Amino acid sequence: MSDAISNYYRCPEQYVRIAPAAVSSQKTGYFKFGKDVLYGKGPGAAKSATDNLPDLLPQVLTENGTVQPPFDVSEVIDNLRYETYNGCVGQTHPAQSITGKAYYLFRPALSVKVRRHLQKIRLGGWKRLRFPKWPVDSTVDSTLENLLLLSLRSSGRSEIPFIWFWPNGASSCAIMTHDVETTAGRDFCSSLMDINDRFGIKASFQVVPERRYDVPESYLGSIRSRGFEINVQDLNHDGFLFRDREEFLARVPKINAYGRQFGAVGFRSAVLYRQQQWYDSLEFLYDMSVPNVAHLDPQRGGCCTVMPYFIGNILELPVTTTQDYSLFHILNDHSLDLWKQQCELIMSRHGLISFIVHPDYIIGEAERATYENLLAYLNELRMSRNVWITLAGEAAQWWKERFEMKLVHVNGTWQIVGKGRERARIAYAREGDGKLVYSFKPHAGAAEIAALGATMRADVNYSSARQGVC
Repeated sequence: MSDAISNYYRCPEQYVRIAPAAVSSQKTGYFKFGKDVLYGKGPGAAKSATDNLPDLLPQVLTENGTVQPPFDVSEVIDNLRYETYNGCVGQTHPAQSITGKAYYLFRPALSVKVRRHLQKIRLGGWKRLRFPKWPVDSTVDSTLENLLLLSLRSSGRSEIPFIWFWPNGASSCAIMTHDVETTAGRDFCSSLMDINDRFGIKASFQVVPERRYDVPESYLGSIRSRGFEINVQDLNHDGFLFRDREEFLARVPKINAYGRQFGAVGFRSAVLYRQQQWYDSLEFLYDMSVPNVAHLDPQRGGCCTVMPYFIGNILELPVTTTQDYSLFHILNDHSLDLWKQQCELIMSRHGLISFIVHPDYIIGEAERATYENLLAYLNELRMSRNVWITLAGEAAQWWKERFEMKLVHVNGTWQIVGKGRERARIAYAREGDGKLVYSFKPHAGAAEIAALGATMRADVNYSSARQGVC
């Protein structure tokens, strides 16, 4: 059970001792842990997240330095990340219903206006959904943080060292991704790269291999040559990839082959349809198909975390902000207000800010202006808030390297070992005013600290008063 925390923080395992308390009667369902709603086996668990939920935080025991919650930590975290909470796994694929089949049959011939109208009807009532939490759900992150605070208190230590989440002490990470859905979108990619380059922000382009449009090597080469990234988006974007297991297994060899052909290490499914338990057949370094909270997507659910996580050998980079299509055509909003709100919530957890912006939907003047304003805002966050803006593939590679790193105690000091350690930073979790506080201790010489200058100045003294245990 301690693995969930030590893997998240990359802290020494001996600093986190957690074991489930013996509970005579447990039900599978929803319960609270402080302010967080969890799903799993727990005393008094309810069938629905909207029921009157028992709070299991007061039932946590501590014995000989071991924290004993009345539930299995790994189970409840996995239930959120993999969307195995009630009603998600096993739910009918949206394309399996009569309405869904009809929609996807005629979708290629439908205008954006008609699709928008039909989607608004289907998504009606999304504001009444209470779980996951809109507009950003960080239940996984706050739960693990609360458990680390309890571990700190039970250990009698003043601090717990861990490997900071992002390289070079960056406060958070941001990635821009472009899903190319139509010929018009494909043909706009060159202009879109010009826009991105004006703000110094590279992006990944998710390309549909079949049916939607031609994918000549000259097109792929034009993206690569400019320092952008190519990923595979589904097979043909018909919405049926995850409709049933047999169909998925028939398509996945071709998807993997296109990945090798394109030189792509990342994958995203069409419409963010997903069955995470099937991902072991995909031969990619990372996936980007799981929303943080999916209130505005055809497949409801959400992974409830703003951090990457592993699905077997594949790293999931969750989609943590609202897609441009939903913002423009479902919410009828061309401002940055929602995106900024989501960014602030994600940064408060030092998480991954990930965007899906379709070249197909920002050709219009108003939409393009909104996108340019977004890039300017992200550039401001990079300069003033030390947000690491990078390609999705680079973010995934860092997270995999960080997962392999370890903290070792050598001659009275902590040191990081493992590939990529030169970019890693040691951070310390302490308690301050009843909350968990993060800070850096310089582990290098004064010359290196001075050389880092303004970039590190905020980070060396950076501390985050985070939501603690109430």
